[in-house]
Amino acid sequence: MVLHKGKPTDPDRKSGANPLYAGAYPALAANIRLPHDSLAEDPLPPDTALQVVRDELMLDGNARLNLATFVTTWMEPQARELMAECVDKNMIDKDEYPQTAELERRCVNILADLWHAPDPTEVMGCSTTGSSEACMLAGMALKRRWSKLGRAGKPNLVMGANVQVCWEKFCEYWEVEPRLVPMDGDRFHLTADEAIARCDENTIGVVAILGSTFDGSYEPVAEIAAALDGLRDRSGWDIPVHVDGASGAMIAPFLDPELVWDFRLPRVASINTSGHKYGLVYPGVGWVLWRDKAALPEELVFNVNYLGGDMPTFALNFSRPGAEVAAQYYTFVRLGREGFRAVQQASRDVATQLADGIAGLGPFELLTRGDQLPVFAFTTKADVEGFDVFDVSRRLRERGWLVPAYTFPENRTDLAVLRIVVRNGFTHDLADLLLADLRRLLPELDHRPGRRTAFHH
Repeated sequence: MVLHKGKPTDPDRKSGANPLYAGAYPALAANIRLPHDSLAEDPLPPDTALQVVRDELMLDGNARLNLATFVTTWMEPQARELMAECVDKNMIDKDEYPQTAELERRCVNILADLWHAPDPTEVMGCSTTGSSEACMLAGMALKRRWSKLGRAGKPNLVMGANVQVCWEKFCEYWEVEPRLVPMDGDRFHLTADEAIARCDENTIGVVAILGSTFDGSYEPVAEIAAALDGLRDRSGWDIPVHVDGASGAMIAPFLDPELVWDFRLPRVASINTSGHKYGLVYPGVGWVLWRDKAALPEELVFNVNYLGGDMPTFALNFSRPGAEVAAQYYTFVRLGREGFRAVQQASRDVATQLADGIAGLGPFELLTRGDQLPVFAFTTKADVEGFDVFDVSRRLRERGWLVPAYTFPENRTDLAVLRIVVRNGFTHDLADLLLADLRRLLPELDHRPGRRTAFHH
């Protein structure tokens, strides 16, 4: 009796089973080509689809060894579990998911408290997809407030050349003149004098950065605000400050409580931060807060009758998952003030120790040492002729380390640096391994003939 047949009687017959489910077929993946430009005709079993896509993603760098990004690359398993449970909830459906909306409201209140809002009941705020959207919203509010003054001329926004590109996008999209203060010598960010020199009656605001992405340094927010106070007294121009705290607004409240940069300064109208940076949440979530209702013109807030509820909304985005907001609230619940302080202090300790270790190697000079943001930049000394920072970056990549090398903006394009971002999950042990790899490759780099770099500090 024949129990098995080698071939089906009808090879073209299609199974009546669910086409998105099938048993494992080890040889199947070897015989398929992944779609690049158009969909394949037939479905694949889920395990096969998972494996072939996962195989390609192995070509990506290891996120935990990515010292270029500010974005969170590690969260606890419990947080990942919670995010998986909330990924199907649409944040905009506040009437259907009222508790997710309540968690968002609580996060805004917590941030208002961290940033010393004078009257928390008057604070306006919302979650966003990240700091880029948050900055766009803050810029829109600044421009609308200025437009109500009835002044002629093109609006302008004063900021350092070290701002994140989202601010240049804002100026282009909303027809605002960007007045960028260039770097000069050893001044790598905005100062009060340089800001005031570029302000006039058409300045909609000054952007101060709490944590430059170029070198991790804080801009002097209080000094800039005080200079604008003096300008108002002399000219009558009442120019608000927006603090781009994408990273530093989740560092300074815990590690630098004596630093005055937030709503304690009456001139600070709004603040943004990235929950997915030092807010310790996977991407993408950001936050933007205005000190009171007067700082956010009411005509920018839309009341939408959506899915059975009247909902105020101010955003460039509409539908997005509630997972990141739930994860942000989880992180606030999980850590509390002391937990945040401990995590951020650990990152700063690793950064400063690693910076000192790199300085001790000999060929490198520190621009910053990670004692503000846990971020530091360094370059080669003037007498190093055998290699440059780009050589170092390429060689470190061979070991899996992603350490970016880049030149500074206009006026200091002669300066090329390496930058290291220390995040939660990057330990002293990993820092020691990086330092050991750097020490190991230096003799090889130093013996390359005929190399000379023009990039020195």
